[in-house]
Parts: sequence; structure tokens; C-alpha cells
Amino acid sequence: LDLSNCSLQSVPPGLAEATAAIVLDLTENPLPAVPSASFRGFTDLQSLAVPLALECPGGSDAWQDVTVDRSSRLCQGQRSLCNSSQQLAWPCPENSVCAPDGPGLVQCLCEGPFHGYRCLREGTFPMLLFGGILGTATVSLSLLLWGTQRRKAKSP
Repeated sequence: LDLSNCSLQSVPPGLAEATAAIVLDLTENPLPAVPSASFRGFTDLQSLAVPLALECPGGSDAWQDVTVDRSSRLCQGQRSLCNSSQQLAWPCPENSVCAPDGPGLVQCLCEGPFHGYRCLREGTFPMLLFGGILGTATVSLSLLLWGTQRRKAKSP
């Protein structure tokens, strides 16, 4: 994805839809900063070129090789912080596993059969019970309203 020399003042909001990008060029743009959160979901990104004034998103620890030339900084080989020997700032809770979520970003995914807040609920969502209660309440309320409101309807 070549966004070089596009006069970008900030990271375009549509960039979030390009998470499958492998190579991204942002050079020759007057970008004041590139927030790391702009690259959330870019797990396949292997080469990123940014203006010389900017650092690689996630820092140099998030990349295998950072090369600087006269006008740009090239960040290559995205590293997973889940596999590193460094301790994560926020370790994943019990019943979950660390997964990369972009350069310098991680996410905690619940391991099956756990789900919910902090992966504390075991099993699956009770879809049949939920649907039964919701359906019964909807039909009951509809019949009640039909019975009480039909006399107010004018006959032709």
C-alpha cells in the first residue's frame, strides 16, 4: 500500500480497513506522529516505511530490523511480543492466550470453552434459553397490546 507523498497530516481513518497489508509506505508525508493504535490488526505487516522524524510503531523492539536512510525509516520483520522473553506489561488472564494484534500490540483471546469478561465463564452462551425467553415475552406483549388496543381502532 503506497501512501507516500500524499500530503497526509494524520493517518487516514480508512487505513484501519487495510489490515491485510504486507508492505506500507508513509514516507514523504508531513505526519507529526503515528499512534501505534492506528496499526491495530495489522498482523501481516512486514515492511513499513515512515518519515525520518517518526519512530517505528511499537518501538524498535516490535521490529526485527530498523534501517534509517537520508529521508525515511524502514521497519522490517514485525515481531510478536507474545513470543519474546520480555515480560508483558499486562499479562493475559487465566484461561486466555496472548496473540499479536499489530506492531507492538497484543490481545488476549479466550481459550475454548471459556468466554466472557476475563474469560471467566465456561461453556457456551445459552442461546436456546435466551431466544425462548425473548420470544415468549415478545409474543405475550404483542397479544396484550393487540387485545387492549383493537377496540380503539375505528371500523370503516
